[in-house]
Amino acid sequence: AYVDLGLPSGIMWATCNVGTDIPTGYGNYYAWGETEPKDYYDWTTYRWSNGTYSNPLFSRYCNDANYGINGFVDNLNTLLSSDDAATVNWGVGWRMPTYAEIEELMNNCTAVWVTEHGVTGRIFTGPNGNSIFLPAAGRHLAELFIHYGSEGYYWSSTLNPEYSPQPAWLLNFNAYDYGGNYFLNEYPRYNGFSVRPVCEP
Repeated sequence: AYVDLGLPSGIMWATCNVGTDIPTGYGNYYAWGETEPKDYYDWTTYRWSNGTYSNPLFSRYCNDANYGINGFVDNLNTLLSSDDAATVNWGVGWRMPTYAEIEELMNNCTAVWVTEHGVTGRIFTGPNGNSIFLPAAGRHLAELFIHYGSEGYYWSSTLNPEYSPQPAWLLNFNAYDYGGNYFLNEYPRYNGFSVRPVCEP
């Protein structure tokens, strides 16, 4: 199920997160570029790194030889469909939104903090009056499940290469604010965040 929010691109947003079939469900949590949930989220378990926490080097999605295993570089800044949690779990036609599409959502929708059936989050209402609910599902860090009910973290499919290959863009919100920017020291791509798919018109 998807909703036409009346966005300029025509992109349709899904009504629920990957891992659930109801709009208020939290769903599963994924590290960026991984397609299955797991029990522990940090660099030592991240699929595309060398498993070193203090100096992670990458075997995919790397644009800087200083961060690549044996100098590896592929200059990929957007997830391949095989590494997209939405495509792999929901099928062809679904994918994770790009950062540009998250920006479009923020710039063209109102976002009101609400409680839906006992679940807190934000309702994003588009120019045509249609809306989607994004629950404040929190995130997974190491073995911890934190910030549920108070913050939402939703991956985009786009790396943020400005700082290094370590981070990727996301939509982050709480009861007071929301925005697409993220901070390298808080949100490297091994974090377990929610995924809300989109599909083409």
